[in-house]
Amino acid sequence: MRISLWLSVLVAAGLFGWGAWQRRWMADDGLIVLRTVRNLLAGNGPVFNAGERVESNTSTLWTYLITAASWIAGPVRLEYVALALALGLSVAGVVLVMLGTARLYAPALAGRRALLLPAGVLVYIAVPPARDFASSGLENGLVLAYVGLLWWLLVRWSQARADTGPVLTAALAFVAGLSVLVRPELALVGGVALVMMVLAAAGWRRRLLIVAAGGALPVAYQIFRMGYYGLLVPQTAIAKDASGAKWSQGLIYLNNLNSPYLLWVPLVLLIVLAVLLVWARPGQTRTAPPGPAANRLARMLQNPTAAVVFIVASGVIQAVYWVRQGGDFMHGRVLLTALFLVLAPVAVIPIALPQRPGLTARTGYLVTGAMSLLWLAVAGWAVWAANSPGMGSDATRVTYTGIVDERRFYAQATGHAHPLTAADYLDYPRMRAVLVALRNTPDGALLLPSGNYDVWDVVPAIPPPPDKPRPPGETGPHTVFFTNMGMLGMNVGLDVRVIDQIGLTNPLAAHTARLEDARIGHDKNLFPDWAVAEGPFLKERPYIPPYLDEEWIAQAEAALKCPDTEAMLNAVRAPLGPRRFLSNVIHAMDFGSYRIDRVPLFELRRCGLEIPPPKTPEYTGLPATGP
Repeated sequence: MRISLWLSVLVAAGLFGWGAWQRRWMADDGLIVLRTVRNLLAGNGPVFNAGERVESNTSTLWTYLITAASWIAGPVRLEYVALALALGLSVAGVVLVMLGTARLYAPALAGRRALLLPAGVLVYIAVPPARDFASSGLENGLVLAYVGLLWWLLVRWSQARADTGPVLTAALAFVAGLSVLVRPELALVGGVALVMMVLAAAGWRRRLLIVAAGGALPVAYQIFRMGYYGLLVPQTAIAKDASGAKWSQGLIYLNNLNSPYLLWVPLVLLIVLAVLLVWARPGQTRTAPPGPAANRLARMLQNPTAAVVFIVASGVIQAVYWVRQGGDFMHGRVLLTALFLVLAPVAVIPIALPQRPGLTARTGYLVTGAMSLLWLAVAGWAVWAANSPGMGSDATRVTYTGIVDERRFYAQATGHAHPLTAADYLDYPRMRAVLVALRNTPDGALLLPSGNYDVWDVVPAIPPPPDKPRPPGETGPHTVFFTNMGMLGMNVGLDVRVIDQIGLTNPLAAHTARLEDARIGHDKNLFPDWAVAEGPFLKERPYIPPYLDEEWIAQAEAALKCPDTEAMLNAVRAPLGPRRFLSNVIHAMDFGSYRIDRVPLFELRRCGLEIPPPKTPEYTGLPATGP
C-alpha cells in the first residue's frame, strides 16, 4: 500500500508540475502583488503607491511570503521568485491532500493488500485552469498548499480523538486561523474548523490553547489593517463589493467552467466510487458508552466522518459564495478552491477486496471490479479533459459573459507564449508608449489612455511658481490612469502614481457604487475627470483632452471637499501617527461602507454641497448684458 501511495503521489505531483510549467505565465494581477512587494522592499510600506495606504492584494500571506523570499533571494527577479513559490506551493498542495486522504483510509486498510490510486487529484490537475493558475503569480498555489495542509492535519486530529496532544491541537488551530490571511473568504473554512475544535475540546485550557493559537495572528493583523488601511477588508473586496450578489452572472460563470470539460461526469463517477467505498468498508462497532453531553458532542465532531463532511461542505459553501458573488472574469479561477475542497476525501482511493461481513467472495470481486472500472473512467476523462480546447474561439474575446482565458489572452496580446516578466508586458498595447510619454513630460503630467495604442493623452501638471523653480534634475508629479495596473506599475518607477478606474489601487474609485450591468470584476468605472480634479494638473482647455468636461472637473474638485469623502481619503493619505491609527480603527467599518456617486454633479447633491457656477453662461436666447 505504501509503495502504491508514493508512486501515486510522484505521478500526480510530476504531472501537475510538468503541466503547470508548460503553461507558465505571470498574470497582470500577479504583477500588482509584485508592485506592493517592491514598495515593501524599498521601505515605503505595504502599499501600491507610496504615500497612499491601499491594500491592493487580496492575499496578505502571499504578499509577505514573496517579500520574505525576495529578500532571501537577493538579486533574483521578483517575477522568478513568485513563479518558483507558486509552482512549489501548488505541487505541495497536491501532495499534502493525497497524504491526508491516504491517512483517512489507513485504519480500514491495516493489514490488507490494497492499491492507493490517484482519483480526485487527477480530476483537479486535468482541468486546464488548474494548471494555468498554478504559476500565475496569484495566490492559487498558496491556497492549494493551505487546503492540503489543513486537510492533512484535520484527518490526524479526527483520528486522535481523546489522545489529541497539545502540539497537534495548536498546529491545526494555527493553520485554521491563517485562513483569513490566505484569502478572506477562506474564513468560512478555517473559522468553522476552529469552532469544531473548540466544541470538541476537553477542558477550558485546551479551548484557550485553540483560541490563542488560531486567533492571535489574524486578530493582530486585523487591528493593523484597520489602523493602517482604515478598512476591515482588503480594498479589493471594496472594489468588487464582495458582499454583493449577482446570482445570474455567477451561474454563467459556473457553467463556463463546467461545459468545456463536462466536469459533472467525473464528479458523478467519484460520488459512486465514494458510495462503494463506504458500503464495502469493514463493519465497525458504532455503539459507545453513555456519557455527558459534552463527550457525545466531542465524539460527534472529532471523527473522520465529521472531517469528510466538513471539507466537502466547505467546498460547496465556497462554490455557493462565488456563484452568489458573480464569479470572476478569469475562466475558472475562483471556483478552483471549491473543486479542490470537494475532491479532497477522494484525492486517492483504495482498490482492495471488500471485507464487509456477509459479502461473498464473488460479490467482493464484483465490487472491486466496479471500482476499478470507475477509476479507469475517471482516468480516461482526465486524459480527455487535459487536452480539451477549453473555451475555444471565445478564449481571448471579451464576449457578453465577460469571461476570458486570462493566460491565453495575455499570451496573444503580448506575443509571448509565456509572458513571465514585466519586460514581456512591454509588448502589450500602450506599454512602451507610456514610457515614452513619461520621458517626454519631465515637468509632470496625468497620462490617460488614448484611442491610439501608440499615444497617451497628456494633462500637464501645474507648473511651479516662477520664483520657486524645481531643482535641476527633479521631475514633476506623474500619475497614470489605466486598467492594467500590474504591468504598468512594474514597468514604471515607484515615484509614478498608478491608479485605475475600477478601484483596486484607487481609493476614490473603490468607494463608488457597483454597476449592475458591467463586466464582472470590472464593475466600477470612475470617470477620468476625477483624476484631473484631485491632482496638481491644469484643469481647463486647451490642456485637457476633448472628451473631458471642464464643468465636470470643477464639480469633481468641489465634490472632493465633501467632509465624509475627505475623512475617508485622509484615512489613507494623511500622515500616520497614533491618533490617526486609532481613528482609523474606530471608523474602519464606516469607511468600508461609504460610497460616492461617480457623476460629480450627483455627488455634490448627495453631499449637500454648493454646485460651482458654470464657466460658460447658459444660452437663454436673450441678448447678453454688460458694459
